Amino acid sequence: MDTGTHVVMGIAVGSIATLDPVVANDPLLAQTIMLGALIGSQAPDFDTVLKLRNNAKYIRNHRGITHSIPAVVLWPILITAALAFFIPGVNLLHLWAWTFSAVILHVFVDIFNAYGTQALYPFKKKWIALGVIYIFDPFIFIGHIVAIIFWQIGFHQGFTFLTLYFVLIFYYVWRFYARNKVYKLAMQEHPDATHVFISPSFKWRRWHVVIRTKDMMYVAQAEKDQIKYHESYPFEPIPNIPIINAAKKDENLSAFLSFSPSYRWEIVDEGDHQEVRFIDLRYRSKGHYPFVAIVKIDNNHNILSSYTGWIYNQDTLKKKLEFATE
Repeated sequence: MDTGTHVVMGIAVGSIATLDPVVANDPLLAQTIMLGALIGSQAPDFDTVLKLRNNAKYIRNHRGITHSIPAVVLWPILITAALAFFIPGVNLLHLWAWTFSAVILHVFVDIFNAYGTQALYPFKKKWIALGVIYIFDPFIFIGHIVAIIFWQIGFHQGFTFLTLYFVLIFYYVWRFYARNKVYKLAMQEHPDATHVFISPSFKWRRWHVVIRTKDMMYVAQAEKDQIKYHESYPFEPIPNIPIINAAKKDENLSAFLSFSPSYRWEIVDEGDHQEVRFIDLRYRSKGHYPFVAIVKIDNNHNILSSYTGWIYNQDTLKKKLEFATE
């Protein structure tokens, strides 16, 4: 989820904690838990700092180890220890338990996005991405804002947010139902499909769909029980040829391939060099595919520069490649 939603979810956890009798009878503990829940709701995303290094590090590692089982165990301990140092005398068990709840909630809701997390690492390295909730869901965010308003005007803090979360359970169930309808529709039209990639959009009833068969890849949009096709491409596995093998050694392309399950590739001859381009098909926007990986290679298969990330026009891409280094 986005940062704002994680913040309001931290407030929700801190509020529900007031239903704990120990917390309810200790105002200082309640305030400390609210602080711990807010920090815990953000802690797994501290790896965003990797973006300061480069996009490859960020793409390969974001929502990786910081969302793993060891991290989920470690974050609450570190946060509890830090808060206990500055606010001595609070109940450590209850502070840890509710901070742990905030961290768990963060990781849990992230698996419902199309991006996903490595939540089961080190037992499984596979990314878990259920693709039922958009990265910013207005219903979830606004629901939290409404609950905060109700709390501020006098409604019971804990029961208000607990009620909201009961509503959200049904909302998530409905989103699963809606996604499964899209999947069944895609399989009806392409019974030979080997993969169907479904991503939610900002609009509830609109889904991004990529269908892969043995021979073709279809980029489509599902809405109102219909699939509208945008483009189709021959499905071409990555070939074992020198220029591609050289490009795959590049950090940016390697990061892209570790993240993207549905893409097409092409080799563009620019005269004095060639560009190996990989385009993620999941994020089509206004006829454009903004998430790409480009490797610029000379005629001797030496990497000149590369880039991976979100690009919305060719001028920006050229500038990125000019300043990028191998």
